Amino acid sequence: MSGKGPEGTAIVLCEGAFGSSEGKTAHGLVRHTDRYRVLSVIDSGTAGRDAGEVLDGRPAGIPIVSHLDEAVRLAGRRPDFLVVGVATHGGVLPPALRPAIGRALSLGINVDSGLHELLGDDPEFAVMAAKGGARIRDVRRTPPREAMHAFTGGILEVTSVRLAVLGTDSGVGKRTTTVRLAQELGAARCRAVVVGTGQTSWMQGARYGLIMDSLVNDFVSGEIEHQVLRAFREERPDVIIVEGQGCLTHPAYPGGFEILAGARPEGIVLQHAPSRTHYDGFPDFPLAGPEREMEIIHLLGGKPVVAITLNHEGLTPDEIRAHAAALRARHGIPCCDPLRDGVSPIIEELRRRFPRLPG
Repeated sequence: MSGKGPEGTAIVLCEGAFGSSEGKTAHGLVRHTDRYRVLSVIDSGTAGRDAGEVLDGRPAGIPIVSHLDEAVRLAGRRPDFLVVGVATHGGVLPPALRPAIGRALSLGINVDSGLHELLGDDPEFAVMAAKGGARIRDVRRTPPREAMHAFTGGILEVTSVRLAVLGTDSGVGKRTTTVRLAQELGAARCRAVVVGTGQTSWMQGARYGLIMDSLVNDFVSGEIEHQVLRAFREERPDVIIVEGQGCLTHPAYPGGFEILAGARPEGIVLQHAPSRTHYDGFPDFPLAGPEREMEIIHLLGGKPVVAITLNHEGLTPDEIRAHAAALRARHGIPCCDPLRDGVSPIIEELRRRFPRLPG
């Protein structure tokens, strides 16, 4: 991650979505961020509880409140940022969030948003920001053409172990697993660097990355290659982990091919939610599942899935352990729940497969 101190204090706006798949940006910020010091989360449906307890059953010291004024009151002073913590289908702003954003801007609170709908282009918000002296940052604003990179083939100079965390669905926990892998590799004396590919990774403070789904398609694999090269040239890490997006078989978010093409990963970690039967948000489209995804990944990238990681949503600890044991037996690779059990079996597997890793 960035290694720098936070830019300031933040309230995360997740009204109506905390604990659901649309709240995944807020979830990521509750679990980890170097960019902000998160003070509270706004979501009236879960107000009065601790955000970490709602997500993972463990307090994070971040209260959930009902509205912005309560969050400001609780903070004791005006926070630096209001961060839009929802990730909606199509990246549109839910109308229910407009009042809080307008109120924040009028109070002089900066607003950061990762939606496709650009808040800085909204005339009403622009007026409020100007009057309040606040700034709007649209993380998904497309970079200028001259700032983008085409694929060069320079990826072949990277001697760090290159991993990608892909998934069987969108919103399945790929970014969370990416962060946990980097953290636990570091604790095991392997220098790991994350290349983020989405808006939440930027908000978490990833030093290297791109907003993959806001780029002109011709430059996606080149930007991925460029960020991996940057990480390698600047830090010479032992491992570079590329966060996945969507999944290869998803009807609406078919992310993944450009990651295989641009980063040329040597191994893939596959994230899966065993309780899901259909793609998130699309009940008429059955999930392809881990076996099909693994076949496609190997066909496209020519490299193996080295581990499977599980999202425990909707499952008891005994059920997730049973799923992990079945997948380990079927595929002969580590399988674990990163949030409940950590990723030490994966680190052992990486050391076995890549002897150049330290330790």
